[in-house]
Amino acid sequence: MYWIVFALYTVVEAITDLTLAWFPLYYELKIAFVIWLLSPYTRGASLIYRKCLHPLLSSREREIDEYIVQAKERSYETMVNFGKQGLSIAATAAVSAAVKAILLN
Repeated sequence: MYWIVFALYTVVEAITDLTLAWFPLYYELKIAFVIWLLSPYTRGASLIYRKCLHPLLSSREREIDEYIVQAKERSYETMVNFGKQGLSIAATAAVSAAVKAILLN
């Protein structure tokens, strides 16, 4: 739970750093928030995950699963295409080297 919340925090932080860095005590508040997330006493990350992220992820579970399947299929197709291109380049280089060797002899 912590790492999911922390990843979301990191994305939000990248945006807020550009807009709110001028705010007094901004960096101190960020440190306090991270400590609150980490603390086993406050269980901040668990609270945010259970109240906000889990319901959102649960409602979109089917869409997320479909996206993962599509990503797997696309990655397989991409690797096959790269493999074919690599073999084509290797074959061209081998034929070119063989022709040069024949012409030099």
